[in-house]
Amino acid sequence: MTGAADIRAQLQAKARELGFDQFGITPAEASDKIGQGLQEFVSKNHHGTMEWLADRVHQRSSPKNLWPGARSVIMLALNYGPDDDPRLLLEEKRLGNISVYARGKDYHDVVKKRLKTMARWMVETFGCELKVFVDTAPVPEKPLAMAAGLGWQGKHTNMVSREFGSWLFLGAVYTDMDLPCDEPHTDQCGSCRACLDACPTDAFPEPYKIDARRCISYLTIEHKGPIPLEFRRAMGNRIYGCDDCLAACPWNKFAQTASEAAFHARVELDAPPLADLLDLSDADFRQVFSGSPIKRIGRDRFVRNVLIAAGNSGNGTLLGKVKQLTSDPVALVAEAAEWALAELTQEGSDIET
Repeated sequence: MTGAADIRAQLQAKARELGFDQFGITPAEASDKIGQGLQEFVSKNHHGTMEWLADRVHQRSSPKNLWPGARSVIMLALNYGPDDDPRLLLEEKRLGNISVYARGKDYHDVVKKRLKTMARWMVETFGCELKVFVDTAPVPEKPLAMAAGLGWQGKHTNMVSREFGSWLFLGAVYTDMDLPCDEPHTDQCGSCRACLDACPTDAFPEPYKIDARRCISYLTIEHKGPIPLEFRRAMGNRIYGCDDCLAACPWNKFAQTASEAAFHARVELDAPPLADLLDLSDADFRQVFSGSPIKRIGRDRFVRNVLIAAGNSGNGTLLGKVKQLTSDPVALVAEAAEWALAELTQEGSDIET
């Protein structure tokens, strides 16, 4: 092998050496379908309060719109597969259910560190220019990953892989190198609608379309105000994110437990008791969630989520802590506590003590 093909082989070997589970390359000139899909998503207000999506649709539509010098995009993925079905915890109403991706170390830090190592090596070896991204810039990671052959966007709009099912973190390297590209992956969903039927809040108006305003991941993470009443009972004990549509995918029969130790669940985040989380002060929250993506939403939004889970728990032993939080100086927390208190004390409820 010589020339571009040899360079590609070196890039793939380096990616494997750094621990990336998947590697693919796609042209920087993205399909017009990406921009069209984003524009439709925003025009229907399905992005909710995520104004950063609406403000940068043009840049997110194509790598060249963000960086005109880009010629190729290297897409890389890390598997974060859990060791069991995260939905099993939904029946443990005294415990909080945290999305699998947030139970370990912040993936931004893990993936970005490896991408930067890859980038330094590429610059030293090939003298190229490049930019690296991990979910922090207007980059259409999932469509690019599909175009690079890593997998396909399922009907739940997330990535699905033949090798790793639904559990992949994505990173992108935009480069001015003209590299041999992979064939796009074909959609393998067929007539299956398991992910759509699994959604507890009916967040999919149709296959391959999501209304974030109805999604528990959006509501518990991105949404800054009170959770709309219509979704609170459906949240159950989900206190940060939701894995239902991901876990329901039949392709997970090929999924593998993450080999990266940083993605393994921290003990305190695997199945935390709601009673402990209701006690969190701002300082406690920062300490407990240091190095976790959960830290980004702050104590107030997190305790709001925990209070809704408490209201859904039927656990009378939480009444004292919930009642105390009705006097919280933060209105967002106090309102959620009032709701939880009403749920736990409503006439005819079956309260566990």
